Amino acid sequence: MKFNTKTIHGGQKNTDPAYGAVMPPIYQTTTYAQKSPGDHKGFEYSRSGNPTRSALERAIASIENGNYGMAFGSGLAAIDAVLKLLKAGDEVISTNDLYGGSYRLFTSIFEDFGVKFKFIGMQQANAIEDHINDKTKLIWVESPTNPMMNIIDIQKAAAVAKKHNVLLAVDNTFATPYLQRPLDLGADIVMHSATKYLGGHSDVVLGALAVKDEQLAKKLYFIQKASGGICGPQDSFLVLRGLKTLHVRMQRHCENGKKVAEYLYDHPKIEKVYWPGFKNHPNYEIAKAQMNDFGGMVSFTTKGNDYEEAIKIVENLKLFTLAESLGGVESLAGHPASMTHASIPKKEREKTGVVDSLIRLSVGIEDATDLIADLKQAIG
Repeated sequence: MKFNTKTIHGGQKNTDPAYGAVMPPIYQTTTYAQKSPGDHKGFEYSRSGNPTRSALERAIASIENGNYGMAFGSGLAAIDAVLKLLKAGDEVISTNDLYGGSYRLFTSIFEDFGVKFKFIGMQQANAIEDHINDKTKLIWVESPTNPMMNIIDIQKAAAVAKKHNVLLAVDNTFATPYLQRPLDLGADIVMHSATKYLGGHSDVVLGALAVKDEQLAKKLYFIQKASGGICGPQDSFLVLRGLKTLHVRMQRHCENGKKVAEYLYDHPKIEKVYWPGFKNHPNYEIAKAQMNDFGGMVSFTTKGNDYEEAIKIVENLKLFTLAESLGGVESLAGHPASMTHASIPKKEREKTGVVDSLIRLSVGIEDATDLIADLKQAIG
C-alpha cells in the first residue's frame, strides 16, 4: 500500500462492524461490559485501551512503517514514556538544538531522578560515538531540528546506536512520515507531537510513538497503561481525521515553504535563512537522501541580530499569526528565544544559533503569494 493510501486506510477496518460507520466512532466511555471476569471484547477500561485510540495507534504505526503505535495526551507525554524506559545512572545523548520543552523535561524533571544528559552537535553523526560510554542507553535525535533546521544523518546515528546496543529515538514532528520514516532508516522509536502536522488543524493536543520491536512495544504499552498519560477518544478521532489529509497538506506546506524560504534568502534585510532545501545547507545531501521533500518550517534572522527588529516584524505580520506551535493549515510565526525555547538558558541556546533576532515560521497552506506579501509588508 502506497503512503497516500495508507494515510486514509492504513491499519483501519473498512467500516465499523456495529452499524457500518465509515469513520471510526468516538467511543466516549470509561469502561466496558464483561460477560464474566476477563471475558470481554478486547477492552476493559479506557486508560488501558479505547477503540478510537486503538484505531489511531494502528494508523500511526502504519504510516511510519512500524508494527506498534501508542498515543498519548501530548508530545511531551510521549517523550516522558520513552524516558521511563531508563533508570537512575543511565545516560542520554541528545542533539544540542532541540525543542525547548524537551530540554526542560530532560533537565528539570529527569535529571532529578538521576538520568544524565549530554547535549551535543550531531550534524556529523559519527561524532556521537565519541560520547558513548557503558552508561549510555538512549540517543535522542531531532531532524530537522527545532528551530535551526539542522539535518542529522539518521541512518549513521542508527549504525552507531546498534554498534553499542543503545536505543535510538527520533522526533519526527517537523518532517512527518510523509517526508521521512526513521524506522526504515534504523531508528528504534519514532516520536511525534501529533498536535502539529499529524492533527494539522491546531485544534488538538496529542503525542504518539511508533516502534517495530515487539518487546520494546510491550514495555511502552505497560508504561502508557501504568502512568496513564493517554489521550481521550475525541482527541484520537480528531488526529485520525487529520491523518487522512496529511499527504495533500504536506505537499502544499513544502511548496509554500520553498517559495517563502527563497523570498527571504534574497531579501536585503535578512541575514540568514535556515531551510534544508538550500544546496548550501550544511547537510543538504543528507536531507535530500533521507527526506522526500524539505518541509514547511523556515527560520531566519535579521541583519545585526536586532531583538527589537525581530519583535517588530512578528508584531506587524497579518496573515502569519504570532503564536506557539506549528504544523496547522494556517501560517504561524514565533520568536523562539522568548517563546518555544525560553526555558533554555540564553548562553546555551545562543551557542546553537537561537539568537534574539531568530524568527521561526510554520508556513501554512494559504496562497504563497499572499504569504510573501505579508512578509514583505512586515519586514519592510
